[in-house]
Amino acid sequence: MRFNIKDVARKAGVSISTVSRVVNDSKAVRPRTKEKVEKAIEELGYKPNAIARSLKIKNTKTIGIMIPDISNQFYPEVVRGVEDVANMYKYNIFLCNTDLDKEKEVQYFDALEEKQVDGIIFMGNLIPLELGEKFQKSDIPIVLIGTDYGDLPSVTINNHQASIDVINYLIKKGHKKIGMITGKEYDPVVGLARKEGYKKALQEADIEYVEELIIEGGYRFRSGYEGAKKLLDFKNRPTAIFVASDEMAIGAIRAALEKGIAIPDELAIVGFDNIDMAGKVYPSLSTIAQPMYEMGAIGMRVLTKILNDETLDNKKVLLNYSFIERESS
Repeated sequence: MRFNIKDVARKAGVSISTVSRVVNDSKAVRPRTKEKVEKAIEELGYKPNAIARSLKIKNTKTIGIMIPDISNQFYPEVVRGVEDVANMYKYNIFLCNTDLDKEKEVQYFDALEEKQVDGIIFMGNLIPLELGEKFQKSDIPIVLIGTDYGDLPSVTINNHQASIDVINYLIKKGHKKIGMITGKEYDPVVGLARKEGYKKALQEADIEYVEELIIEGGYRFRSGYEGAKKLLDFKNRPTAIFVASDEMAIGAIRAALEKGIAIPDELAIVGFDNIDMAGKVYPSLSTIAQPMYEMGAIGMRVLTKILNDETLDNKKVLLNYSFIERESS
């Protein structure tokens, strides 16, 4: 049998409003009365109506997280950071996998609004115009991780400078013919920024930029594998490849090994992200380490500050990154 608030009040010998105050953790209840009500709740197995309760106290203690690809190894670590901080503040999360599909992004956002979540964390790359307009008009606080849009709070790294650092490192290693497998170039915050960093570093070193040494990828293993095969088929192939994600870089390593190319003696490969597999593949992957867990944790902390009307010291949080040198370079 499922018991309701009236049954609890009857068993505890108190009013329905008293039970409600106990459920909502009100201070205006005597300790002895609170103990009687809590005992009745436990004995009856009463579960408060979360929807009715949220309408009464004007929050749902839920957060929506929108990610573009749940199978991409970058995002689980970021989500873990969000979840750990959310748990500290007693928030539950709804996880929405958008598959980089514009229609799904809009549908999920509309659904989260209907669910009356207290806030939304959006992870991804380019934010489509329709979704961006919804973000700007919504009353729900929104924090972006790994991307940027308008004046919305965001947490990311300097992708442009990180790419410059990688190319400068490869140049110091003696490489002058450096290829790149990029991310999606229509994304200005990540994909294009990393490509432009590559170009600028070459320019500053007076090394010719060769368009055919640039292959656009899609951040996944297959696109890195196929992209590297194209670069390595050139008669005058590159001696180093900078790859805009670790998963693609692991695909590039596979392509090189299949062709019998020794890494790093004949070819250096550097990735981006420092996912868990980067240190486990052979040869282990040199890479830019993004602070993935911290990005999630800080993004959620920014959101809790907004929800609690705390002052934000900085709406645009730019975190430090580091370069990890391993066997592949």
